[in-house]
Amino acid sequence: MAGMTSSERPLLNRRLAEFGTTIFAEMSALALSTGSINLGQGFPDTDGPEEIREAAVRALREGRGNQYPPGPGVPELRTAIAAHQERRYGLSYDPDAEVLVTAGATEAIAAALLALLEPGDEVVALEPYYDSYAACIAMAGGTRVPVTLRPDGGAFRLDLDELRAAVTPRTRLLLVNTPHNPTGTVLTRAELTAIAELAVERDLLVVTDEVYEHLVYDTAEHIPLATLPGMRGRTVTIGSAGKTFSFTGWKVGWVTGAPDLVAAVRSAKQFLTYVASGPFQYAVAEALRLPNSYFADFRADMLAKRDLLAGGLEQAGFKVFRPAGTYFITTDIRPLGESDGFAFCRALPERCGVVAIPNAVFYDHREQGAPFVRFAFCKRTGVLEEAATRLKTLAG
Repeated sequence: MAGMTSSERPLLNRRLAEFGTTIFAEMSALALSTGSINLGQGFPDTDGPEEIREAAVRALREGRGNQYPPGPGVPELRTAIAAHQERRYGLSYDPDAEVLVTAGATEAIAAALLALLEPGDEVVALEPYYDSYAACIAMAGGTRVPVTLRPDGGAFRLDLDELRAAVTPRTRLLLVNTPHNPTGTVLTRAELTAIAELAVERDLLVVTDEVYEHLVYDTAEHIPLATLPGMRGRTVTIGSAGKTFSFTGWKVGWVTGAPDLVAAVRSAKQFLTYVASGPFQYAVAEALRLPNSYFADFRADMLAKRDLLAGGLEQAGFKVFRPAGTYFITTDIRPLGESDGFAFCRALPERCGVVAIPNAVFYDHREQGAPFVRFAFCKRTGVLEEAATRLKTLAG
């Protein structure tokens, strides 16, 4: 028979068998088939600054990056990344030995975990977590140990005692994400200090995903873990152009860290994509040098959109966890008389023409995430207004 193999063994590597098709693909297809507003996947519906798009066009025309760029990334971009870390956070990195350009943050996470883990190593990750974390830990042969962020008042909080208890003699690495997707939590200086002290005490590596570093609101402050005592030499910091400049399709991310850590990540990365995004690297180098007013205006725009969508969701009857960072809002559907986020999200397009993501996909403990649903607000104001109007029909 066509498609049959001689053995009974499944075709897909067992490490990946649990993952299937991502929820984003399923919900985006549902948005398309129903003509719904897609507030599921986190991509903007408008492009970033015109001058940066033109910088990419200029690089293409001038033949910069049309052939393989250097393995670590083009020097202009590595220099710009180092300058950005220095200017924003006082973190000094050598562009030649301590900066690596990747095919988006997703590849940075994959390369870091493939490089730093061996089969049987445990990785403590904050749950709910971005779905690629689990898959990359599995591909590396590691074991994920989730520590659950739990609702507390209007936000999700990390239980530091639970974090400490999760570390065993087999723990190799802490995987930290702040500002945190999907909950919108921004870890405080006190929380980060406790994480740093634990990492130093137990001699752990830390991979920290900081792709939403420029999207923090109200009184929240983004503090890179690498700035804390004892962390510069044990932390792999991951950043991305996609979220900050609204060019998610360009897939330009980066890793910063001590030379030995970056060399390890580069060893894995070279056998994944080798290199990517040639001309876009030159454009992102220019983007990182935009004046502070760009970053302030970007944040202010997203803050207004957060409040617009949060208000609409509250009027529709959701309990809303107003995020301190990112461009996602987590909601609790129980006030609407619902408790199954999967069923709710699959029915929502037919009910009111909006697509969201069930947070349970980001949990190992699915029941912990069951009543939570995530909406993205990185969309045009008119789109968010229309979504809010549609969602209000849920309130009857």
